[in-house]
Amino acid sequence: MKLTVLGKSPSWQDVDGACSGYLVEEQGFRLLVDCGNGVFSKLRRFVDYVDVDAVVLSHLHADHFLDLVPFSYALTYSPRRQRVNDEPGRPELHAPPGGRACLRRVVGAWGSEELVENAFALREYDPGEVLHAGPLTLRFQPVPHFAATNAIEITSAAAGGARLTYGADCAPSPELCAFAQGTDLLLIEATLPQPERAGPRGHLTPAEAGEHGRDAGARRLVLTHLSDELDAAWAEQEAEREFGGPVDIAREGAVYEL
Repeated sequence: MKLTVLGKSPSWQDVDGACSGYLVEEQGFRLLVDCGNGVFSKLRRFVDYVDVDAVVLSHLHADHFLDLVPFSYALTYSPRRQRVNDEPGRPELHAPPGGRACLRRVVGAWGSEELVENAFALREYDPGEVLHAGPLTLRFQPVPHFAATNAIEITSAAAGGARLTYGADCAPSPELCAFAQGTDLLLIEATLPQPERAGPRGHLTPAEAGEHGRDAGARRLVLTHLSDELDAAWAEQEAEREFGGPVDIAREGAVYEL
């Protein structure tokens, strides 16, 4: 199983960057995990967008789904699509509950509210289900955030069953640690230099990300969802102190083989 980081920014993009988006490839199957602003153009550096088999969304914040809009326009109106006589195949789109209504509100503000549904085979998943996408098996775990959000476990059907756990956006979560127990790679957010000053929590610091990796017994820890305005060397040091081992900072174009 191969993981390529397409975008790792938080809700505002790095210079020339993209928000959350990760390409997972296994046995020729291509799964896009989240599709935040800027991700579609980054995706095209690595694969032809018509070859994406499925997309799965962790939650319905714009920095995790907004580039479904240009993706949908490309699938609908690109010159090669216009030359296709038969109805082209549509990638699967697995959205959390409420996804259909949310996407209709967004695109319906200026055009057809069915833009995304016409481009993708949209279904809303139940976080309690086990989802099969090609050779990959997906499980979900609700995590605390400002909107209903799910961590996603992706397991390969190949011998050995490589396992990737994506924490999405979350506040400190023992449930995430239990869900990710023994994972081969934990891709976890490290958005804030310090906890939120007031109100409910929705994100982690690098030190907290390291704690989660340690408590989950993750074999490898990769920090993501952090801005280029945050000192990456400091974030790495903070996380490594708590994790007890080397930690990677996600960067666009980075590839991890599991």
